[in-house]
Amino acid sequence: MAEIKFEEALKRLEKIVEELEQGDLSLDEALKKYQDGIELSRLCTARLENAKKKIDLLSKNKKGEFELKPFPEDET
Repeated sequence: MAEIKFEEALKRLEKIVEELEQGDLSLDEALKKYQDGIELSRLCTARLENAKKKIDLLSKNKKGEFELKPFPEDET
């Protein structure tokens, strides 16, 4: 898939979901849309994982020195 922004990929994925939910597509069209959706989903997931790895919090330790800490994950 060509290099597209996360937001554009997400919009395209949402459109595919809407089209599939309508149920007006032929089997071949639905399979193609499904395949495109899986590809877009993987792209979005990879981009989110990459962004998550880049997020760090900068805080002071007990010595007053700055240190990087991983962004806390939501446990809910």
